[in-house]
This record gives sequence, structure tokens and C-alpha cells, in this order.
Amino acid sequence: MIKIQDNLILWLKGMIMGAADSVPGVSGGTIAFISGIYEELITSIRSCDHHALLLLFKLQFKALWQHINGRFLAVLLTGILTSLIIFSHFILYLLQNYPTLIWSFFFGLIMASTIVVGRTITKWSPMVIASTLGGIIIGYSITIAVPLETPTAWWFIFITGMVAICAMILPGISGSFILVLLAKYEFILTALKDFNVSIIILFSSGAALGLISFSHLLNYLLKQHHNATIAMLTGIMLGSLNKVWPWKHVLETYTNHKGIVKPLVEQNVLPTSYLELTQHQPYLLYAVILVFIGFILVYWLGSLAKN
Repeated sequence: MIKIQDNLILWLKGMIMGAADSVPGVSGGTIAFISGIYEELITSIRSCDHHALLLLFKLQFKALWQHINGRFLAVLLTGILTSLIIFSHFILYLLQNYPTLIWSFFFGLIMASTIVVGRTITKWSPMVIASTLGGIIIGYSITIAVPLETPTAWWFIFITGMVAICAMILPGISGSFILVLLAKYEFILTALKDFNVSIIILFSSGAALGLISFSHLLNYLLKQHHNATIAMLTGIMLGSLNKVWPWKHVLETYTNHKGIVKPLVEQNVLPTSYLELTQHQPYLLYAVILVFIGFILVYWLGSLAKN
């Protein structure tokens, strides 16, 4: 009975992590911190090592399950996946019908994330400042270099999963934020909504490999170059705010494989010019309120994790 209750609580924590990871700017890692499972999560992920491979090759499945803390990972990941599937419907609806408002909310989330992550820097130095500036340049460069439509080939989906999974490891960085940068946010949400098994398996396989490999790399970087690493990540988020600016004017369009017309080239515009250029209401007051709500939400979650 206790085990069932423990599994249910863990599944609910996974649900909350999935809900957080479904929106850019809120990190599932932050939720793991707040809910008290972050250390067990990292330990379980890092146990997927060469010893686990040996157990797999020897077909010692029971020993493998115990070595990688299989119950914990299975229940947690089930909760995350369940939440992502549910929230994908809701968020896609908002993006299609209220894009300015939903991107305003995301803008506030990512703004606050830069502060939450940045305040974990313990000492500023020329190296840390340079890392921050470098991150800003990288983040901004990605937003103007990455096209609005990136490849849907299997290799790119696999790589996207590898990169986006960093949210599981690092509190403050959102996997959805990475998907937005790689222009695959709506694509992956649609795959979850439609239960596109091939895309989900490709993305999940990349995520699994990224999770195992990135955990070791991140552990090294945070131990040896903590402040510079955090500064770089903070700068990337700050520079990427260009990507989630709510008011955009479409300059060029294209037709995707489903026959739907999508933006190809967009230009950020001021709210005052938005109505004139697009013939759509800027909803400035509502947008500002949603930016504020998003900011407060992430800042509050970050404070809880810190405490």
C-alpha cells in the first residue's frame, strides 16, 4: 500500500515536471529541486553507465533494474510523458488562437529564468563577464541564424532530443526553450498531440543518449568551471529573448507538407506598429500582465528551489 502511494506521489511529481517542461522558461529540473527528487534523479541517470551496459549484455535484467533505480525512473518518466501529451493539446490551441498573448507569457518566463540562473553565480570575474557576453552573442546569433522551419529528418529530431533534454539536468534551463531556439517547439508538441510514434521514439532516443552523456559533461563543467558555465547559459537565454518577442510581422511565408501556410521570415516590431502592419490587435495591456505573471511564476519557483 505504501509502495502504491509512493509511486502515485512520484508520478504526480513527474506530471508537474512535464507541465513545467511543456512551456519555455520553466525548467523541469527546478521542479525536481523543489519536490526533493533532484539528487536521486541525477544519481539514477548517472547510473546508466558501462556497468549497466555489462548487466544488459549479460541479460541480468533484475540486477540492471536495481542498478539504474528503474522503478523511480519509469514512474517519473511516465508522469512526465503523460503531462506532456495532455498539455500539448492546450498549448497548441493557445499558440494558434492567441499567439501574442502566449508568447508574452513565455517572454516573462524566460526573462525571469535569466535572473534565477544568473544569481547562482558566486563570483564575477573578467572570465565570467566574457562568458556572459559570449552567451548573449551565441543566443542572439542562433535566433537570427536558425530558420523558422528546420529539418524534419530523423537525424535532426534525434539531435534535438539530445540537446533539449538538458532541462532534466540543469535547473533553470527549459527543454522547451531549446526547442523554440531550434524551431521545433510546435513540431514536437504536435507529434505528442497526434501521438506520432516514430517522431516520439526518435526524439526520446536522442533524449536518452543526451541525458546519459550530458549528465557527465555537466557534472565536470559545474565542478571545474561553475561560474563561467552558468554565465554562458544565462547569456544564451538573455540573447534568445529576440526569438520570443510577442509582436512579429511576417515578411515571407511558405507552405508546409500538410498544405498549411506558415511564417518563413519574421520581423520584431513595436506594439504600437503591430496593428498597422498586421491588422491584428496587439493586446498590449493583457500582454504586459502575462509577461509579469510569467516573470513572477518563475522567480517564485526559483526562490523555492533555492530555499
